[in-house]
Amino acid sequence: MNPVRDDTATMPCPVCGNGFVPTGRRRHCSTTCRQAAWRRRHAAPVEPLVAKPDTVYACPSCDARYLGQQRCEDCNSWCRRLGPGGPCPCCNEAIAVTELLAPEHFLTASSAKANRRR
Repeated sequence: MNPVRDDTATMPCPVCGNGFVPTGRRRHCSTTCRQAAWRRRHAAPVEPLVAKPDTVYACPSCDARYLGQQRCEDCNSWCRRLGPGGPCPCCNEAIAVTELLAPEHFLTASSAKANRRR
């Protein structure tokens, strides 16, 4: 007999792995596991934290670049954040990772959903 149609067969809970007898369309062993599964599916994406010394900043007025320093020494103004990066191996100037890679190299939310469906 097909276990999907067999109401007397036990099935494992996808969250905790405990076996239970499903009744109706029930897929989880308890309300706690059902809520945990919902929270995992609907979790907000978390932006990765980058340490301040590894962040590249650029001054909006004089376009000077700094690695891990948020204030421009010449203009005495706040710099804008370019993202994680480091010193360029050729010229030793601060360069962001986003400047080295093309936009199609980055994973977007729509491409991440398409990859999960495969």
